[in-house]
Amino acid sequence: MADKEATVYIVDLGESMADCHNGRDESDLDFGMRYVWDKISTTVAASRKTWTLGVVGLNTEETNNAQDSEGLEGYEHISVLQDIGPMTMTQLRELRSSIQTSHTYGGDAISGIVVALSMIELFTKKLKYNRRIILVTNGESPIDDESSEDVAKRLNDSNIELIVIGVDFDDADYGFKEEDKSRGKAKNEETLRKLVEQCNNGLFGTMQQAVEELAVPRIKPVRPFKAYDGALTLGDPEKYKSALSIHVERYFKTKRAPAPPASTVVVNSEPGGASQSETLNEDTEMGDAEFSGVKHMRTYRVNDPDAPGGKRDVEFEDLAKGYQYGRTVVPFSESDFSITKLETKKSFTILGFIPFSSYNPFLNLGETGIIVAQKHNEEAELGLSAFIHALHELESYAVARYVQKDGTQPQLVLLKPNPAIEDDFECLYDVPLPFAEDLRSYQFPPLDKVLTVTGNIIKEHRLLPSEDLKQAMSDFVDAMDLSGFNVDEDGKPTEYAPIDETYNPTIHRMNQAIRARAVDPDAPIRPPAEILLRFSNPPEKLIEKAKPEIEALIDAAEIKKVPAKAQGRGSRKEPVKPLSGLDIDSLLGESKRTTISLDNAVPEFKQILATAADDATIESAAKQMGQIVRKLIQDSFADLFYARAAENLRVMREELISLEVPGLYNKFLTGLKKSILSGELDGDRREMWLKHIVGGHLGLITQDESEVSEVTDEEAKAFAT
Repeated sequence: MADKEATVYIVDLGESMADCHNGRDESDLDFGMRYVWDKISTTVAASRKTWTLGVVGLNTEETNNAQDSEGLEGYEHISVLQDIGPMTMTQLRELRSSIQTSHTYGGDAISGIVVALSMIELFTKKLKYNRRIILVTNGESPIDDESSEDVAKRLNDSNIELIVIGVDFDDADYGFKEEDKSRGKAKNEETLRKLVEQCNNGLFGTMQQAVEELAVPRIKPVRPFKAYDGALTLGDPEKYKSALSIHVERYFKTKRAPAPPASTVVVNSEPGGASQSETLNEDTEMGDAEFSGVKHMRTYRVNDPDAPGGKRDVEFEDLAKGYQYGRTVVPFSESDFSITKLETKKSFTILGFIPFSSYNPFLNLGETGIIVAQKHNEEAELGLSAFIHALHELESYAVARYVQKDGTQPQLVLLKPNPAIEDDFECLYDVPLPFAEDLRSYQFPPLDKVLTVTGNIIKEHRLLPSEDLKQAMSDFVDAMDLSGFNVDEDGKPTEYAPIDETYNPTIHRMNQAIRARAVDPDAPIRPPAEILLRFSNPPEKLIEKAKPEIEALIDAAEIKKVPAKAQGRGSRKEPVKPLSGLDIDSLLGESKRTTISLDNAVPEFKQILATAADDATIESAAKQMGQIVRKLIQDSFADLFYARAAENLRVMREELISLEVPGLYNKFLTGLKKSILSGELDGDRREMWLKHIVGGHLGLITQDESEVSEVTDEEAKAFAT
């Protein structure tokens, strides 16, 4: 299949396209252009020079096409709005301004197809292209069908696909029929339908269906990428003749699809001019500005009393990496770093085997690969086939060490056999495995029993689910089963959420928004497509069907609505108490926290305040958090720990405002400022004060933020300077 594409869009701009029909609040032109803009913006986003397109206007005020210039009749009111070529954002904005309805009906749709056909023939010549013409019209202007057979033959000879999408055209397969259709439109619709039927590669449809299908996300096909081409070994073939070595090829089976990234840009003051370092703001008209990517330039300086200003520029090559060791920095040169780097060679070596039963699927860590024998290598195909069948018969996986190329980090992968008896395709699937350092083990109290202090095991307890609750939960899970909730065309139960219809809403919603902004920066973005939100909530019919089981579960679990907590400025923050009155911390074997650690300061600070019963506990917690903030600033190498210290300070500020004790925070911040500006915290730490505290709005708590504060806005502003 050719990777080059040449598409010409023919857009009807006749006067009738400005009218609204069939209950729509947008004109026929805007309705039809929703399809055209989506296709064009997708091509622009791909940014591939081999994907080319052109645009022809039908029923335009002027006439601008090669056929009319040559003196041929019947090509009036047809204009080439965009010659075939790669589309850019600048051209997209220029084209948008050209798509306006006219006050004429003089253009012929079949003549427009001839203009587009000639454009494609001239551009593609005899090269291998996917050629396509897409006509968007409401069929109101007259059409001369005398040359339709010749046009269809010419389309077939040039291997051009003709797609006609009509606004409010009848489509029995889709189930749409326009009532009270004019006789002229019905005749033109039939003419275009016959033209499409005469084409070897043609498609005729209604715009309603085309716009509806725009909501279905388009999955980007990924070409097979060969990640490895070499030997799969068991043992060392260089040392042992009995070692196994099979020449294999590895391809990606699954690949993570990330959301489109954003880029930082600056505004050009003049189109095509030099980039000006301006900050984008709300007043910047994106539709009228040109953008350029930001170029970063870094300079490195060291203290030098003999240099002007006390600092001297140094080259990046003269720098060495430094690693923090305690409160000092240990330099690490490139020669030292090369010693720590693991020297690896390209290899794919089997380390051992494990039975199916001993492997847990949650150990899968990443993207899946597929391993097949080398093409046109019968010995490799026979060897890999024997190995796959041996694994399948013994119900075992293989564990292998994989190095993609020399110098890359090794991976541990699990090899799963897939013999041809399952789906007529013989291969090995591989998935990365975690190293020991990647695993984290946590212990929780058992859910089916209670262990007493004396070591006794209690099976029946108020904290354990009863048999009625277990049965109610089991019935609820069965009632909410989605595996057979949907119904196919034959009325048989089928899966409600098949994998190929479950789309990532983040990726596709972001792409939808970007396309909308590219076409019209000022228009509001349409709400998310229903297909993206389909699985965000359980189906209403299923909930209604399972209502008895839901109510039974609520009764068995004794679920009660938590009353709203009364809040007031004059009351202290009370510890949250469960309705049962039980001490959850005691049941879980945890004592109330009194100290805060450096590594987990924020949650531990909040835990102390949540259970604080007196002012002394709050003061102790605030004092400990203040000491941690000071230590982070003092131990920070340059600004390494500044952001962490600022986050701790922000949490401290918010919590103390909530507890209505702003004086503790204001007192601490006053002392912290003196320590920073006086250099007590191991050097010049003014960046922490200016950028993270003042710039981060972490100054004194004012009376506007807390009624019990004694600091006014003017005093807070003076303090921040």
